[in-house]
Amino acid sequence: MTEPAVPRSRADGEASVGDLVSLAVRDVTRLVRCELELAKLELRADARRLFMSVALTGTAGFAGILVLFMLSYALAFGLITLGIWNWAAFLIVAGAYVVLGALAMLVVFILMRRVTALRKTRDTVQGDLAVLRGDENGSQPAAGKALPAADKARAAANGAG
Repeated sequence: MTEPAVPRSRADGEASVGDLVSLAVRDVTRLVRCELELAKLELRADARRLFMSVALTGTAGFAGILVLFMLSYALAFGLITLGIWNWAAFLIVAGAYVVLGALAMLVVFILMRRVTALRKTRDTVQGDLAVLRGDENGSQPAAGKALPAADKARAAANGAG
């Protein structure tokens, strides 16, 4: 059989204050563990995004250097062959590389915007604190909504990675 939620220790069937405090401490401990687990899951997802951003930035830089050394002169002299002045040909080549670098940084910017910064953990912790304060009518989510949100975040993180 399972243990009752509130242990009965008195003859009249009511739980003692010590039992109630023990139950509250157990519940708060479980809540803190769940919040820490959610924070770890969110940090792992953010770390993956940050790693991809750094890797793409490095790749874009390395590709830019290779392209600069291998094709700059060929392209510039090809433009000169078409009749463009020497200085204008090299300026056009440099402008093309500026556009390439800007596109790479745009990809990095888009990836960095997706970093969540523990938004779900903050929301659930604020909701939990509001419940502990007894502010169930506040703007924070109620206790019944905080844990399912944490469970949904865990399920989403486990499904994604």
